[in-house]
Amino acid sequence: MTAPCPAIDEPQSQFPPTKRSAHRGDPDIASLDIGLRRLVSCAHSTSMTPDQFQAQHPEVFLLDADDSHGIAPYLRARQLLAAGAQVTRTARAGDGNMNSTVRVSTTEGSLILKQSRPWVEKYPQIPAPWDRIDREAEFYQLVATKPALAGMMPAIRHFDTTSRILAMDDLGTGGDCADVYRGGRFSTAEISALASFLSDLHAVFAGNTATQRLRNREMRQLNHAHIFAIPLATDNGLNLDSVSSGLAEAARIVKSDGAFCREVERLGSDCYLADGPCLLHGDFFPGSIYRVAGGMKVIDPEFGFFGCAEFDVGVFLAHLLLARQSESIVNQWWIEYRHSADFDRCLVLQLAGVEIMRRLIGYAQLPGLTASLEEKRSLLEASRQLVLEPQTHPLHSLILKS
Repeated sequence: MTAPCPAIDEPQSQFPPTKRSAHRGDPDIASLDIGLRRLVSCAHSTSMTPDQFQAQHPEVFLLDADDSHGIAPYLRARQLLAAGAQVTRTARAGDGNMNSTVRVSTTEGSLILKQSRPWVEKYPQIPAPWDRIDREAEFYQLVATKPALAGMMPAIRHFDTTSRILAMDDLGTGGDCADVYRGGRFSTAEISALASFLSDLHAVFAGNTATQRLRNREMRQLNHAHIFAIPLATDNGLNLDSVSSGLAEAARIVKSDGAFCREVERLGSDCYLADGPCLLHGDFFPGSIYRVAGGMKVIDPEFGFFGCAEFDVGVFLAHLLLARQSESIVNQWWIEYRHSADFDRCLVLQLAGVEIMRRLIGYAQLPGLTASLEEKRSLLEASRQLVLEPQTHPLHSLILKS
């Protein structure tokens, strides 16, 4: 058994899962809502309609992709639009579910506006921490002091703390890397860039006093439920056979494995919910990585916090396996990620196993994953081996060589 990160002594609370890419292609909202409300206590957040929210908070500007006439004066008042410039077009930016994100085109160029509200944008009946974008802004402010990191993320132009709107550079018309689930491939240059980014992110703030500033507790509790608890609940309302016929039975076998469930629970409490020395992205997977003309860009650090580096590394490793990337690419990831002396490689494998499990039998179904039922069964067995017996998995021999 690998040594866990120090456990925290704060009580856990759970919120419904709300990642922007989590529900693309997954079951209908009725199933989602019923299942989550059975499992999730939302005592710290109250669901309300947008109209009710606006009535209670008239000081807040509610972002609307169809409201170009309202957006123009909003930008002008914050010196984001010059007196003679005009807004030429507004449109929703990307496939995000969590926040309201709008691309604003003007006669001077374009920018992105991103707003968090006390609900999940795609599913307004599901509440979420309203101040989540404050934590994202803190992350960007930290990264802005490190040019090597800032160059791979969008630059922040303005943060409206009243309306909780981030204005940031537009990365252009590139797309995320979700094509890897449909047969696409990461290049060696892309893996090099991503390994370098994550290595720098984990190293440059280690031991910094900023550790006290970015714990992101509410969003971490939300993600903890989404990763470590809800997928293994026996009655979570998710109809897995609507995802892949026969997947529900495969999931039942996983959920009936008491040793596996207990170890997943331990990893969640002893590692993920623990504070640690490294600044983590918190959701480092292909959906948070954009290909643009200038190379790779990393976005959406709303789950970022100071924790154990093994989490980010394990999550990305899991997605290399889910996307069936070549052994040489997996090996390159291990070789080029620069870890600290106390880096726990077995813990990385365990966390990769958890991520594989939750992406296959949880609500966070991956967009376009083309794996057959037999491939998913094989991946679930790999997940079990990685979590319970990481030293026996072939990846363990591979990483010992790196």
